[in-house]
Amino acid sequence: MGSHPTDFVGSVEDAIKAAIAQNLEGAVVDVASGSQGHYTISVVSPAFAGKSMLASQRLVLSAIAHLMKGDRAPVHAVDTLKTKAP
Repeated sequence: MGSHPTDFVGSVEDAIKAAIAQNLEGAVVDVASGSQGHYTISVVSPAFAGKSMLASQRLVLSAIAHLMKGDRAPVHAVDTLKTKAP
């Protein structure tokens, strides 16, 4: 595998957690980094109550979309995304 260059400065994991927490009130977020910009994200939030898995995942992905845009984005892929209502 090649490298995943990015101009992002700071902790990508913290940026992911902050973006999700800012967009989904009461969210408990766990982020694990894989290699080369790949991440595993788990989110528990009351915002998911009554929503389908796809709708819940869309909420999370829209919250971090800015971290996935561009050729040098810090997040290249989300390999696993788990969402759950409390």
